[in-house]
Amino acid sequence: MAVNVFNTASTSETLSRHDMLAWVNNTLDANFTKIEELCSGAAYCQTMDLLFPGCILLKKVKFATRLEHEYISNFKTLQNSFKKVGVDKAVPIEKLVKGRFQDNFEFCQWFKKFFDANYDGAEYDALAAREGQPMATGRAVDTVVGAARKTAAYSPKKPVGASKPVSKVSKIAGRPSPSAGSKVTAPARPASTKTASSELKAANAEIEKLRNEVSELQNTVSGLETERDFYFSKLRDIELLCQDNESDPVLGQIMDIMYATQEGFSNPDEEELQGEPPEPGLPPDDQDEQYAYEDEQEEY
Repeated sequence: MAVNVFNTASTSETLSRHDMLAWVNNTLDANFTKIEELCSGAAYCQTMDLLFPGCILLKKVKFATRLEHEYISNFKTLQNSFKKVGVDKAVPIEKLVKGRFQDNFEFCQWFKKFFDANYDGAEYDALAAREGQPMATGRAVDTVVGAARKTAAYSPKKPVGASKPVSKVSKIAGRPSPSAGSKVTAPARPASTKTASSELKAANAEIEKLRNEVSELQNTVSGLETERDFYFSKLRDIELLCQDNESDPVLGQIMDIMYATQEGFSNPDEEELQGEPPEPGLPPDDQDEQYAYEDEQEEY
């Protein structure tokens, strides 16, 4: 069984964030650069495997993830491991997955004290234990990917119908140059240039139309995400209430209803065994609409 520890003004250690990061990286052979990057929960799950081998099935831990619902899955796995070894600490999942510094730093401070009280000095190959998977760096990955997409979207493109410049004077061997009094006839404008100009205008009009459609779809997706997060927070509150009162038969029936799944749908804990997770941001019934939206973006 684990040794429980508590953070108070007199017991809290004074380690800086740099010391905390150095401890995590050395212990797990990782490359975290910010405390906020611990919001995925994977680091805590593997540290529990180090302290109490067998209390966590590492195959269920999503190491290289940047999806919030997988962060939640990792922290739920961590909370279950706490119950197995008798840890009284409640994991503040809703706060930690948001990636804010203060919440993650306070939890990391407590976990460091918990580690020191329970570590027996046994050797542990963290990289081999997670089968060489890189440890995710939280939301920093999203920032890099977003910047790359933005750069690609605004990269300059060659205008449609652009042609190479034509020299004004061409020298033809064997032909005498015109005399001073002779008139030089200007070359007629090629018909292909006029056609290219009209095609360019039509293309620009089509692009503007597609931009408006994309903007409307983005607004729709944003509204759906807000609505999803609202109802998810309500369900999470109900879940916590039921977990605190598991002996109540009525609340037990409510939990059965909440955890019931439809045919063809799997919860986040089973997704690793059945394939990639669904696209975040939309419920499963709206996947066709999301795929159509992605197709339009690729054509654009």
